[in-house]
Amino acid sequence: MRTEDVLAAVATGLWHWDRATGSVAFDAEAARLLGLPARRAELTESGTRARFHAVDWVEFQGVISLAVAEHTLAEARVRVVDEAGLVLRTVRARARPVERDGSPALVGTLEEVPEPHPGTSPRRSAVTGDWRRNREAFLLDAGRALAEARSTAEVLRVAAGLSMPGFEPSALAVFGTDGSRVTMIGHHGYGTDDVEALLEMPMDSSHPAVEVIRSGRAIYIPSPDDYARRFPLIWPMVERFRRRAWAFLPLINAGQTIGAWMAGFSVPVSFTPDERSVLTTVARMLAQALGRASVHESEKELSVGLQRAMMPTVQPDIPGMSVAARYVPTGGGLQVGGDWYDMIPLPNGKLALVIGDVQGHDVRAAGLMGQLRIALRAYASEGHHADAVLSRASRFLAGVNGGPDAFEETDPRFATCLYIEVCPTTGLLVIARAGHPDPAIRLSDGTLLVRSTAGGLPLGIDPDTDYPTTRLVLEPGETMLVCTDGLIETGGHDLETGWQRLREVIEAEPAGDAAHAEGTEFLEKLADGLVQAVHGPSSHYTTGPLVDRREDDIALLLLRREVPAALPGGRAPVPPRRTVLTIAQAEPERIAEARQQVRDLMHDWPDEDQKDSAVLMVSEMVTNVLVHTDGDALLMAAISGHPGRRRLRVDVADASDELPHRRHPGEMASSGRGLLLMEMLAGAWGVEPQGEGKNIWFELYEDGVPETGTAGMADLEVIT
Repeated sequence: MRTEDVLAAVATGLWHWDRATGSVAFDAEAARLLGLPARRAELTESGTRARFHAVDWVEFQGVISLAVAEHTLAEARVRVVDEAGLVLRTVRARARPVERDGSPALVGTLEEVPEPHPGTSPRRSAVTGDWRRNREAFLLDAGRALAEARSTAEVLRVAAGLSMPGFEPSALAVFGTDGSRVTMIGHHGYGTDDVEALLEMPMDSSHPAVEVIRSGRAIYIPSPDDYARRFPLIWPMVERFRRRAWAFLPLINAGQTIGAWMAGFSVPVSFTPDERSVLTTVARMLAQALGRASVHESEKELSVGLQRAMMPTVQPDIPGMSVAARYVPTGGGLQVGGDWYDMIPLPNGKLALVIGDVQGHDVRAAGLMGQLRIALRAYASEGHHADAVLSRASRFLAGVNGGPDAFEETDPRFATCLYIEVCPTTGLLVIARAGHPDPAIRLSDGTLLVRSTAGGLPLGIDPDTDYPTTRLVLEPGETMLVCTDGLIETGGHDLETGWQRLREVIEAEPAGDAAHAEGTEFLEKLADGLVQAVHGPSSHYTTGPLVDRREDDIALLLLRREVPAALPGGRAPVPPRRTVLTIAQAEPERIAEARQQVRDLMHDWPDEDQKDSAVLMVSEMVTNVLVHTDGDALLMAAISGHPGRRRLRVDVADASDELPHRRHPGEMASSGRGLLLMEMLAGAWGVEPQGEGKNIWFELYEDGVPETGTAGMADLEVIT
């Protein structure tokens, strides 16, 4: 025997509810239990709802919502009613959430609950509780659904599903006003050709919806004869639908009539005071929902328009380079703020990448952002160097703020900014920074390094601030990331943990040949992954160490230097992983940055002791330069070779000609051990005199085996 036959023998039916389309399918036994002919049937969600007592339906919906959230079985007793609202029987409804072809669905059974006194003949009884209780449950369900609708389309979808036992509209239409005309903005129960003549009507037409909008009073039509008598011009168009009653109600929001709602019934409806009360209440809720949706859509349209006006499209045809950009506004309000990015062609054939953040998340911040972006574009187009562009922009913003004398009256704002002059041919980056987060470089093997750059105060604070520049080279296959702090610090993260979150996303993407082959698609995928890591569902339960979640706008730019296609195989050899850092005499605090740069460079080095040794030796080498010479220290660190046999080489150069020599510090001495540590910890080390100055270097080997021809320099005299 078939499973359905066995279930039918014990009065149990099967049903399937497609949550995506709203359709509910019943087998023959389930259809019989619902008072339908005993054959397979498919109903809409509203049609199914009309077969159950409204109070029981609301309770069952709550059980289903919990089961969907917890992936458990939902079970409840519900009363089945007929078209007149009389109870036919009580059934036990069971359902389990599933996914069919990627769409959410519910599958379950309907089983009749036996009468309390076996042997008595089944009879129809009135619903427990009067009409008012049934109505209150229906209105509660309708109000909840309409309150959650965020767009006009969602409101219309909810309106199409409104029904209750004995009171199920078979057709719905919503009309709105547009100047001197009335338009149909949504319908249910009609075909596209059926409503073509009603899509737009003049305000003086004789249609009931137009009369309701003109007068602001509801029209109830209880019979076809009444419709034909009151509206003879429209009746020939309506007659073919064979409906028996109609209700037209005004949609009033904030004291203004914004449209009309039509409900058509295939059964006679007398429109008693209770029924009119239900329709009036639904019309009010529908009007409020449409009003909220209209405001939300207007705000969204305004914010999208502002974004399109203020956010330029990146230039796609940069020779040898690819670019991707994203802007994500913070939630709430108009969803506009002070974050922006720009790409500016320069007179010398180079281009400038600009990213910045004006203080605040309001219309004033967006306005200042637009002004500042135009000013930066003008200064850059005049051919000024990077430092001069930011200096002029800071003076411009200080002037817009009104100067120090008008500080309290004008609500002054400052702005952070990162300005990068890019040479597409050589990959040279000239960077000027005004209080903005540093750029990060994704090396060709996938490693992410945050590059420390010189900088000045945010724009607009001090009009006479200088902005020193930093030069970096973007090697073939490397990608630069610049972003606003919203990408780093959103979700309770600070700079350290925020960069770590982004590092996990960036280093998880394919490196080497896979990234080279994808080109622009690789950048687009990476940009989406970065935004998803911050704004996706996972970010809401992987928050950072800070107590409060900081929500902020996000702007990001990705610039990738492509591997030359002219080389054999369309790719170049992968360059070594390297970092370069200059530490000035006046900036000893940057020694900590040097240590962190080396540790980041060795992030996947297997030997933790060698990591610690490298960081210790770098600290000693750079400190010796700053203490015992009058010049700056230039740190260069690089990892080369294949995994398992890689080599780390670190060079620290200075301008002093005095070579180191060995010392023998006493037990209580506070110095003199720097090169002794190198002799103990390094795989190889040495000193190389240069034209002006010297270079001290050391090497570490992943497999512990030095390359041929390298040796330590234990016989060298030491100065520390």
